[in-house]
Amino acid sequence: MNSPSEDLLTRADAACWPRRRLLGAAALAPLFCWANPHAMHATPNSSATSSVADFDETTWAQLLQGGPRPAAYVFTTTYCSTCPDAFDKLQAFIKASRQKVELAAVVMDVSAERVLAHAHHYAGATKYFAFDGFAPAIRQSVDPKWPNVTPYVVLLDRNGAVQRTIGPPAPAMLKKWLA
Repeated sequence: MNSPSEDLLTRADAACWPRRRLLGAAALAPLFCWANPHAMHATPNSSATSSVADFDETTWAQLLQGGPRPAAYVFTTTYCSTCPDAFDKLQAFIKASRQKVELAAVVMDVSAERVLAHAHHYAGATKYFAFDGFAPAIRQSVDPKWPNVTPYVVLLDRNGAVQRTIGPPAPAMLKKWLA
């Protein structure tokens, strides 16, 4: 038979279990986020894509010939500090227009396997690409005059007309694109 003080300790321990579970879950949360880096960056209503297509020297010609219209391609690198802002401004304009638009992030400096680790910077992209091949030749296929500065944004309107800019597109350019 337990003494009254042992019974009191047992009841106190039982009362603490819910709190201990909560504290245990809180302690494990950082481990969950470390193991699942995209879980914290998921955005509701974003077009979640979990695959990355290769972007080689022939891809741009194929996209110009038969790709989706209208479309926006943001050429970026993982170290570009201004690229996510340009992407966000472009995405906000598309959302406000209420049109169905292909919004692609083309990551130039990592392999396809590593692009999704940086996808949280481009939440809402409808497609991800990764350069696959000799980067200068791929850039040349996109635009021979491109000075290798990012973000490099290419807009294709519904008729296939091309507009290019470095940095976020100007409002007039965006209006002309989706007019």
